[in-house]
Amino acid sequence: MFKLIFTNSRNESIELFGSPFRLSSVEGLGDVGADLQSQRAPYQDGDTLLDVILEPRFMSLELTVRGKEVKAVETNRRRLASVFNPKLGLGLLKYIRGDEVKMINVVAESVASFPDGDTNRGTQFQKALLFLKAPSPYWLSIEKVEQLVVWEGGLTFPLKLPTRFARQSESKSKTLLNKGDVETPLRIVFNGPATAPIRIENKTTDDFIQVNQPLAIGERLEINTAFGQKRVERVLADGTRFNAFHYIKRGSKFFNLIPGNNLLDYSTGEDYERAGVLITWQNRYLSV
Repeated sequence: MFKLIFTNSRNESIELFGSPFRLSSVEGLGDVGADLQSQRAPYQDGDTLLDVILEPRFMSLELTVRGKEVKAVETNRRRLASVFNPKLGLGLLKYIRGDEVKMINVVAESVASFPDGDTNRGTQFQKALLFLKAPSPYWLSIEKVEQLVVWEGGLTFPLKLPTRFARQSESKSKTLLNKGDVETPLRIVFNGPATAPIRIENKTTDDFIQVNQPLAIGERLEINTAFGQKRVERVLADGTRFNAFHYIKRGSKFFNLIPGNNLLDYSTGEDYERAGVLITWQNRYLSV
């Protein structure tokens, strides 16, 4: 069994599982249309596939709104319509089955529908229909965070003297695993101090991002590689933000993590520096 939890932009939540909102059926958890983009040359048999673009995800949910009496049913019905108000824009839909948690941003295509008739409503129940659209079709995992500092050694138990304490490795590389079905963007944070140029590279794909901007103590460089959200910002110790896009070296690419293992490596202007680097991402799945 699984349950769905929806939270809107006002941080109001509804759990679609048991009473008073029991989920009866749901469609669209897996099926998403694909736009096959191709071209044909003169005299060519067939055509040449250029790319495949996924369509938005559409979901339809059927549920039963319950209450001990007519008034309670009406109250719960109004709450359902209010939380799934399309005017509130995107909300977060979570799919939970045991320890598995996936999420997706959705918006209601219309106000919740409440069919009439004896089979659809009574003194203690009301059938309801919800139609949702996910502009991005991907189900997302819980956020993953890794630090590009490899620690070696450490304490050995049972404790024996002399003990060994962990230390930073000379390596500035680390393998990150994308368990998803497709590539996924990154949020990268370099913490100062760091000497320019600051560079991070995906050795698996040979793509890199290099920013010719130093960082002082307490400052950080934030990079987002997501489509439509690409940015590079220098954040001062007092929180003031500056656009650092124009400091990017030509040839840089806002790369993603490809499915499987990705070997990431970073460097600064001085080889001895060990800047703190945080990598954040969410695996992307085609279905739950």
